[in-house]
Amino acid sequence: METVGIIGGSGLYELSGFELVEKHHLSTPFGAPSGPIVELSYQDAPVFFLPRHGEHHEFLPHELPYRANIFALKSLGVTSCLSISAVGSLREEVAPGDFLFPDQLIDWTLRKNVSFLEKGFSGYPASADPFSDGLSEELATVLTSQLGEGEGKVHRGGSYICIEGPHLSTRAESAIYRSFGASLIGMTACPEVKLAFEAQMKFSLLGMVSDYDCWHVGEEDVSVAQVLAVISRSSELVKRALPSLIEKMRTVPRSEEEKSQLRGALMGDPESGAHQELARVLLS
Repeated sequence: METVGIIGGSGLYELSGFELVEKHHLSTPFGAPSGPIVELSYQDAPVFFLPRHGEHHEFLPHELPYRANIFALKSLGVTSCLSISAVGSLREEVAPGDFLFPDQLIDWTLRKNVSFLEKGFSGYPASADPFSDGLSEELATVLTSQLGEGEGKVHRGGSYICIEGPHLSTRAESAIYRSFGASLIGMTACPEVKLAFEAQMKFSLLGMVSDYDCWHVGEEDVSVAQVLAVISRSSELVKRALPSLIEKMRTVPRSEEEKSQLRGALMGDPESGAHQELARVLLS
């Protein structure tokens, strides 16, 4: 059985049927994570929730301690991770209020804290398929079964383009991103998914579509109020489905490839020298 981690808003872990075990205030080699990691017990097994932007949304996307977040989750034993985030749509058929599990990624950021690999801890991960497609397929099916009529459509597949933030796109940029064939636009998938890949986790991303990006001339320009209204509704639907999503995540095992995707990319012996502790956590 896989150990489940959820990255998302702080309200996600307020779930009936879950028992609070502990709030973990951790320190990592990369500093402190965004906030305390909340450990809940569900059906006699742990689930770990991390508020991506902090308990009071104090971290913007370009300020997030991405490495500390993923390292902290892995140090607690997380092997299967679901990232839940607000996204904009770059496709007419993916409407506000819908949900999408992407299968590809375009990194359009300039962020530097993108890897655990540095300072002699060296390697070249082959991350052609950054998301765990089998897991995403299963979770899309589960979420679809949990939604009623008029509660949004669940889409499967497509590319997520990650921009720097916190500024939203210009119209020219939005048109370029559409020309790439991307389906979603957001600000946090990179380097989150790449770090989870290095930590040898299964990783799936659930995009809650809050708006059409500004390419859509028939819609009003995006506003914070508009986004929050849609996301509030979508978050409640996801919370309702979370117990079923977590049950499914526990039963979809890591493949042998996923269990060794960092080890196979490293140069030299990672478990000797100055990087023993880092390797011990990431390679587990």
